Formats: sequence, C-alpha cells, structure tokens
Amino acid sequence: MKRIKKFRWWLGVSLVLSILFTLFYPLPYYIETPGGAYDVRTALTVNNKDDEAQGSYNFTAVSVSRATLARVLYALATPFSEIASEEGTTGGYSEEEFMRINQFYMETSQNGAIYQALTLANQPVSLNFLGVYVLDVASDSTFKGILNLADTVTGVNNQTFKSSSELIDYVGGLNLGDKVSVQYTSDGKEKSAQGKIIKLSNGRNGIGIGLVDHTEIAADVDVQFKLEGVGGPSAGLMFTLAIYDQLIDDDLRQGRVIAGTGTIEQDGSVGDIGGAAFKVAAADAIGADVFFVPNNPVDKNVLKTYPDTKTNYEEALETAQQLGTKMKIVPVKTVQEAIDYLKTN
Repeated sequence: MKRIKKFRWWLGVSLVLSILFTLFYPLPYYIETPGGAYDVRTALTVNNKDDEAQGSYNFTAVSVSRATLARVLYALATPFSEIASEEGTTGGYSEEEFMRINQFYMETSQNGAIYQALTLANQPVSLNFLGVYVLDVASDSTFKGILNLADTVTGVNNQTFKSSSELIDYVGGLNLGDKVSVQYTSDGKEKSAQGKIIKLSNGRNGIGIGLVDHTEIAADVDVQFKLEGVGGPSAGLMFTLAIYDQLIDDDLRQGRVIAGTGTIEQDGSVGDIGGAAFKVAAADAIGADVFFVPNNPVDKNVLKTYPDTKTNYEEALETAQQLGTKMKIVPVKTVQEAIDYLKTN
C-alpha cells in the first residue's frame, strides 16, 4: 500500500512538473502571429484635435512571444502562426536591447511620417538629421568595443551629413584599410574614435555598424504620438496618411476602414516590411475595406540565394486569397500612390 501511495505521489508530482514545463518553460524560439490592427487615432493627435471623421486608418502589427512547448503545439495547429529561431527574431540581442532597437525604428518612423505628411500638405516643416543611432557593431569592425548600442554617430572624418545614406555613401567611397575617425555622442558626451575601413558582408566598404537615422522634427503643426509597447518602422505609411488627411480639406477615408503597412522614407517611398501575411490577417479580422502594402522588387542577390522569395505584395495577395477576404489589396511604392488611390476610388 505504501508503495502504491508513493508511486501515486511521484506520478502526481511528475504530472504537475510536466504541465508547468509545457506551459511556462521558455524555449529558444519565438512564435509570430497576427498582432492586431489598431486605429491610428489611438496612437496620435494633430494639433490636439480629435479626428471625428467616419472610417479609420489602421496600422497592423505582428505579435511576437517567447515559445513554450504549449505555444509551439498551438502554432503548429493554427494557420498564420510561425515558429522562428531566437537568432532570427532578435538578431542575437537581448530582449531588452531588441525592444530598445525597435523603439529607435519607431522614432524614425514617426518623424518620417510627420515630415512626409506636412510636406505633401504644403505645410512648413524641416527634418533635422542629428546622426545615426548605432544598432550593432560587426565583430570584425575596428570600432567593436568602442561604439555601443544607442550611441549616435554625428560625423566621419569631421564631416557631417544630412542623412544616413550620405554617411554610408561617404564611407563606402573610402579605400579598404584607410584610417578613419568617427565622431559620436555616448551618454550625452561628445567623443571621437579612430579606426579603419573594412569590407562589409554586402561587399561594400564601411566601418561595420548597423544604423538607423536619429532625426528631429521642426514644424508649426503639433503632432503627438502616444504609443506604448509598439516598436518598429512598419507603421510609417499609415501614420503619414492619417496625419495628411487631417491637414487637407478633402476627406480621403470616406467612411472606409483602411489598413496597411510599410515604412516611410525621406523621399516618400514606401519600404518593405516583415510579416505581410500576419498583417493581412489582422486587417481582415477588423473588416478592413482596403489594405495598402509595399510593392518593391526583391533584391537580385536575395533571389540568387532564396529564389522563392516573394514581394510584400505577392505575399499579401496570396494570404488574402487564402482567407477569401473581400478586402482590396492595394500595392504601392510611394505614399503619393496611396493618396491617389484614395482620391480616385
């Protein structure tokens, strides 16, 4: 009898531990699922006024959560769920660093959206380039251990730039092995460091840092963002449309529920994003009428390695067909194309 009781006790303990492991023990993977579509009015205001027009602009998100065995099993049985490696999701960063990096991207996205919207609405605005946030330093960079996450590079060889692309072009034009000085700020202090030009993984010359613009907006129009727990640059297009629509006399929404995704660049182009399928599913779940998605060609070098790679538009269209949605999938390469569509449809 004692043996039976002891066996039952161990069986009970083992069962409890198994359940706890299945539900809570973190695995070295992440689960990506549709994260929802959110009315832009919950995220920003223009000149402290409520946007009361019918319809809505909605930015879409991908939900990323740490995998457990239970979540993995659920993802395997659920459409529009993907199991991704820890390295592939966070790039090797800690969760804290990953969130901080995404906040830098979101800041750039917000400023880019304000600049584009005001420019298109013929409102005075300037986008001041303060430098580039350091997001990563390559292992073979001579600045490894010197530049760190969140430092801002303000100049190279004492030259300043108006955009990150100018900085990249400048260092790309230097010769391999050339000595180079980098001016930067760290913890509010101005510093300078010496290094050399190296060959980057993309074949170009550079200093070996991952970067995103650090910018500042100067404008008479007051645009305030109130976002918490949301990061990344992919809401740029929808932010731009929402701000622009409040600055013009016309009503582009016309009562429609409009969703979409895409980064916004300084020249008004709409950049590619990740998770197009998840975002289409999120937009369909709220009954969106229109979904804007980037339509840029896949890089030839990517196609050589991954010949089955789809454009954002192709992925979105395929997902819409799987869902059987009536939502119109609209491909765009610039914010002006999105505006023109809303004006004529």
